[in-house]
Amino acid sequence: MEINDGIVIIPTYNEKENIENICRAVFSLPKQFHVLVIDDGSPDGTGNIVKNLQNEFSDRLFIIERAGKQGLGTAYITGFKWALEHNYDYVFEMDADFSHNPNDLLKLHKACAEEGADLAIGSRYVSGVNVVNWPMGRVLMSYFASIYVRIVTGMKIADTTAGFKCYRKEVLQTIELDKIRFKGYAFQIEMKYTTYKCGFTIKEVPIIFVNRILGNSKMSGGIFGEALFGVIRLKWDSLFRKYPQKQK
Repeated sequence: MEINDGIVIIPTYNEKENIENICRAVFSLPKQFHVLVIDDGSPDGTGNIVKNLQNEFSDRLFIIERAGKQGLGTAYITGFKWALEHNYDYVFEMDADFSHNPNDLLKLHKACAEEGADLAIGSRYVSGVNVVNWPMGRVLMSYFASIYVRIVTGMKIADTTAGFKCYRKEVLQTIELDKIRFKGYAFQIEMKYTTYKCGFTIKEVPIIFVNRILGNSKMSGGIFGEALFGVIRLKWDSLFRKYPQKQK
């Protein structure tokens, strides 16, 4: 793996309990990933923890600090553009709270680097329901939301709302990031759908999703509402839009 082969983007808001440990976990992997934290002005000092950690990992840990909460989608778009400017071949999305196992970064990287995927998704539902410590109501809501998205969009993806992913840089260079509209969890659906419409190869990699132990969840009913209604809007808009296509 080249020194700047892969970058893991981690958006944060009030993740002081997790951020140092998640960074150290990524840096302890046998492949040398870099980490870019996008912190939305966390009042709990998350940004300061990252900046202190940069003294130890100055060549591998980076941070962009933004003023206040601006949404998950805009955080990732900011990170994607930074990663492209710095010429990373593989760009990962990952949560700060250990709901995504850092060891699974290796599986996602392999799917893109060796197995032909343009987008690898860490999937909770591709091999059953692999979710730990979620309330049953939330599991059912997430699971059936993915079925609904599949029906509306036609995507053959079991976990359409997953937020643990690896993109080959060609995907992010192609899909017109400034046209990505949604800011909440509908952003995850929109990115997959746009990738799909641009003709890229998508592969699901089975993972076990573990609900956070430390810190507070950012999920809400409104997030799922945006996703449910946003899917219809995505499908409708796609009927009138020409998507740039993957270069052969």
